[in-house]
Amino acid sequence: MTATAPHFGPHLIRRPLAALALLAALTGLLFGLVLAGASPASAHAALTGSDPQDGAVVDTAPEEVTLTFSEQLAIGDDSIRVLDPEGRRADDGAPREVGSGGAVQYGVRLLAGLPDGTYTVAWQAVSADSHPISGAFTFSVGAPSETTVTLPSGEAGGGLVGTLYDIARYAAYAGFILLVGGAAFVLACWRRGAGERPLQRLVVGGWISLTAATLVMLALRHPYTGSGELSDAFDLDGLQAVLDTKPGAALVSRLLLLGAAALFVAVLFGGYARREDETEQKDLTFGLAVGGTVVAAGIAGTWALAEHASTGIQPGIAMPVDVLHLLAAAAWLGGLAALLVALYRTPSVDSSAVRRFSRVAFVSVVVLAATGIYQSWRQVGSWSALTGTAYGQLLLVKVALVAALVGAAWISRRWTSRLTESARTAVAEGAPDAEDTEASAEDGEPVAATEVADAEAVGPGRAAQLARQRAALTATRKKRARDADPVRSGLRRSVLTEAGIAVVVLAVTTVLTSTEPGRTEEESARGPVAATAPATGAPVSLTMPFDTGGQNGEGTVRLDITPGRVGANQLHIWVDGANGEPLDVPEVKVALTLKSKDIGPLPVVPDHLADGHWTAAGIQIPMKGEWTISVTVRTSDIDQTTIDKNAKIG
Repeated sequence: MTATAPHFGPHLIRRPLAALALLAALTGLLFGLVLAGASPASAHAALTGSDPQDGAVVDTAPEEVTLTFSEQLAIGDDSIRVLDPEGRRADDGAPREVGSGGAVQYGVRLLAGLPDGTYTVAWQAVSADSHPISGAFTFSVGAPSETTVTLPSGEAGGGLVGTLYDIARYAAYAGFILLVGGAAFVLACWRRGAGERPLQRLVVGGWISLTAATLVMLALRHPYTGSGELSDAFDLDGLQAVLDTKPGAALVSRLLLLGAAALFVAVLFGGYARREDETEQKDLTFGLAVGGTVVAAGIAGTWALAEHASTGIQPGIAMPVDVLHLLAAAAWLGGLAALLVALYRTPSVDSSAVRRFSRVAFVSVVVLAATGIYQSWRQVGSWSALTGTAYGQLLLVKVALVAALVGAAWISRRWTSRLTESARTAVAEGAPDAEDTEASAEDGEPVAATEVADAEAVGPGRAAQLARQRAALTATRKKRARDADPVRSGLRRSVLTEAGIAVVVLAVTTVLTSTEPGRTEEESARGPVAATAPATGAPVSLTMPFDTGGQNGEGTVRLDITPGRVGANQLHIWVDGANGEPLDVPEVKVALTLKSKDIGPLPVVPDHLADGHWTAAGIQIPMKGEWTISVTVRTSDIDQTTIDKNAKIG
């Protein structure tokens, strides 16, 4: 069979005009769904209101300052600070949640006897999608005055630590794409490529990049969300605090999955690459494909479980959609990178491998379009947010880059068609087969008898040196001949252009993950969100004392269910010790039972948000009635108790 140069990118559709028409249709559908309507805020918490308001002048000092956000935060003792005109703390240092009826509000009490003047409110916390947020404003008591407090000029997650964290985030995405996409290309498209050293380096390099980036992100997580000081990356207490959070757990889970990925890569480029029996290779291909898919989906899930998809509207749909989006991107862009390496660094690529990659890439682009439409609707939601927010503008840039990528792929396909036609013509005219030509380039040309005699005269060392020089000269001459082919050179340039655009697309995508979504930014600019429909229930607030019988086993559980109606609800649990301070117990579980209808128990496993604070979103209450709420608290390996209380919901 004549070896031909591969088809690149998503030139997956047989006709170029059909490909462009499909892109236009998908783009139009994306924007149509984006404008379908607005919903509650999605990711990235934003300040939507405060009392007192920014710049307000009040007659007397308020008892407390409250801040309203678009979503839940992880709040610590220094998350909200109120500073007097001299820069001294004017609050009691204990922020707490004070919202009701679904509102997300946090308040901090002010000290008594505060003098007149201008006060500064500064806040810094971590939103539910793992990104640090911060801000500051001022209000005045009596009349404005001079203040020694300087408002922070930067945002949380900025500075050198923020830059390093963003670089690590980009490296993690790139490593994931190269690892998963390169391995998928070998298994699904070109099994012989498992023995090619350049492809092995590509996949292993992706694994190393993802592993190193994950370790860096784990080390930088504490200063990234806190002080911003690089030296705090070596704070073991800070690292322990990170491990107790959802993003920290996701990073650790990723490292564990990368251990399984290392075993997968070892088998792929070890026993699998050397397997010659076709039946055994097919069986091993199936096993590696199943195992690799599970590991790849698990690694992708560590992003979905800790970032944008895990919070906001429809998290139960958004998280699996995000996993599919990441896997499709890896299969397409990682496969493109593998194909580019094969073109430049390997002797030849089977034409059958190219056709298989075209089918894989087509499916990947369809999945990317469908999941991207959903994600865009979820994060943007309106024309004004699409054109008037940083997130929307970046999304438009990404769409334009993807369109350019498809255009470059179409050009690549035209060069490929020409190269295929020239190869067929050469075979029809009796020219040497391309694979035979490549093989001769590797083996070198016969050495002249006089050269052999000369080599033997100078000894075996000189003979080996002459042989290497001869082989290198032959390979250089063959490579120069291939590169002189205008069709092949044009194909390489167009494919390289595809890869360059893909790198920029990845960069824009990385920036999007750390940019406040358009929905939230618009809501923050509008101020507090007004209710659009009357509630059919009332928030449920319960206080339940407990005693597990062990050391430090006494305390109180405070439980809130909002909005307390049939359908989706938000659950918050606070556990306080006997001294009234937050108690970080090893485990908290909840179960809901409607005995009158024989429903339940419905288990709920909340996520740990902060010390003594657990939360769970999207809890479904199927019908109204008198529900029994059971809370299980475990304070040690052997000490636990379950407490029950009834509450009317709906």
